[in-house]
Amino acid sequence: MSVPDNAQVVVVGAGLAGLNAARELVRAGVDVVVLEGAPDIGGRVSTDEVDGLLLDRGFQLYNPAYPEARRVLDHDALSLHGFGRGVTVLGEGKPAVIADPRSEPRQAWRLANLPGGILAGARFARYAAECAFLPVDRVKDRPDVPISEVLTRQIRGRRFTDEVLRPFLAGVFGEWDLATSRHYADLVLRSFVRGTPSLPADGMISIPRQLAADVGPDRIHCDAPVLQVTAGMVRTGAGVTTADHVIVATDGSTAADLVSGVPRPVWNSLTTWYFTLDPADFGLEPTLLAVDGRRRGPLVNVAAVSAVAPHYASGGRLLVAASAVGRSSDDEAARRHLRVMFGRRAQDWELVARYEIARALPQFGVGSPLRGAQDFDGVLVAGDHRDTPSIQGAMASGRRAAATVLDRIGVRP
Repeated sequence: MSVPDNAQVVVVGAGLAGLNAARELVRAGVDVVVLEGAPDIGGRVSTDEVDGLLLDRGFQLYNPAYPEARRVLDHDALSLHGFGRGVTVLGEGKPAVIADPRSEPRQAWRLANLPGGILAGARFARYAAECAFLPVDRVKDRPDVPISEVLTRQIRGRRFTDEVLRPFLAGVFGEWDLATSRHYADLVLRSFVRGTPSLPADGMISIPRQLAADVGPDRIHCDAPVLQVTAGMVRTGAGVTTADHVIVATDGSTAADLVSGVPRPVWNSLTTWYFTLDPADFGLEPTLLAVDGRRRGPLVNVAAVSAVAPHYASGGRLLVAASAVGRSSDDEAARRHLRVMFGRRAQDWELVARYEIARALPQFGVGSPLRGAQDFDGVLVAGDHRDTPSIQGAMASGRRAAATVLDRIGVRP
């Protein structure tokens, strides 16, 4: 497709980082062109519509407590539907529920079944509250170690960590060992306490679409893969666009291919299977995420997404997302694990799609900076690999890059 010959700023990538950067620049009156290699916007935050179902490309959640997203997005327009503030833990005996008593008081009686006991749950609640309500600078300044070490020390009980927190957080961070930096993990816990993980009524794609509407569709050019970037030029298969400033807002691997000096991330992968079923065949509280505390198969979590956001499924069906760490094409292994968790009724759940997400999340190990460098020989780089691996991190990095451009051209936002 044709692309403009020139612009004041070219943004490469129409994911959350690129769209938020472009939004900030457009609002300041700057001439912007956004080039996206894929057929549509959104990057890793996207949704397919299949047979009356909304299938996010990998199970994802949006937390309205994210500071940057809260600043930018219209939550009323997104029509957010929140999950229950708790997790159902399946094991050998009766299901246990760890829930926030502020919003799930009717689940309090089930705390007695928690692996490791009520005291372990209370110690975790105290630590999570500490993450939520300490000044954020104090949270960031604590010594950095793997979050697994912090949880073991704080909770003083391995069963609760291994059977409740490990499967839950493995789905959040995309890794079982919980080697993720406590600096990032503490901020994630902070967001869970302060906000309710939610789904937009019309799928996760609603988030980049809202940002794109603020940018303006005439400024966004899809199917325009970028081949080469310098501080003043972007080359696509359709030609060259010159610019005073260039922001590369792609995933970390693509950015490393395009811009010399950008660190190449190590990726955590995830796989999500979607099933439809009769709602009566779920058998658990459908608004709570379910995890297998005994790790009896590949799945880290199971979520009845259309019980939370009804537009995700039509025709009276329940749409369920089941996710695993890593890439897998073994549909039968996923189904076997569902039978272990939900009984024989899971055999009749209809598999409708599988998404293997090779580049789900950049690893964020001990010592990773919460804010990475963005200027590489005059080319600005944004994305969750330059911040934290999250919606919040992607959007915040885009705003930072835009602020640098505005400072350089002497424009106040």
